[in-house]
Amino acid sequence: MSFFSRLFGKKESASKPVEERNVFNLQLDDIVTYDLEDYKVVGKISYNDHGFKWYAYQLEGVSKTIWLSVEMDDELYLGIYEKAKLKLDEPIPKKIRHEGITYYLDESGQARVNGIGRNQNINGMICEYYDYCDEEEEKYLSVEKWGSEIEVSTGYDIEQYELKIIASK
Repeated sequence: MSFFSRLFGKKESASKPVEERNVFNLQLDDIVTYDLEDYKVVGKISYNDHGFKWYAYQLEGVSKTIWLSVEMDDELYLGIYEKAKLKLDEPIPKKIRHEGITYYLDESGQARVNGIGRNQNINGMICEYYDYCDEEEEKYLSVEKWGSEIEVSTGYDIEQYELKIIASK
């Protein structure tokens, strides 16, 4: 190969075409725009409860971190969750009052999880989950037990059209 061929010749490209993104195949560093704010995907947790699967994407914005919950159960369910400052002890109650709202236990179980990005340290763990909703089924409370640690988040439903996804690569 001549000097000019190496200098000006074709560059071999090993890059593959960018896959169109949706709420099921978001990847690390993708950008998700929600409510006029851009968030970077920094983590993903995949849950599996005896074959029933759902996902939670950790989205980091300029001023806060939120979670995008994605579940397909006859239809697509999307939710936005933020960590709540609520301390719970075991046993986990069937009714929880938080910030003036009463939440009622809707479902609970255990799921095996896999994580990527900031959540990679939970691979193979079992998470106990407790999902609550208010009487109008408009606001949600999520309780997850990771070993001895209990995490609580509040959330609400959103529609797919409220999200804009920009693939990172």
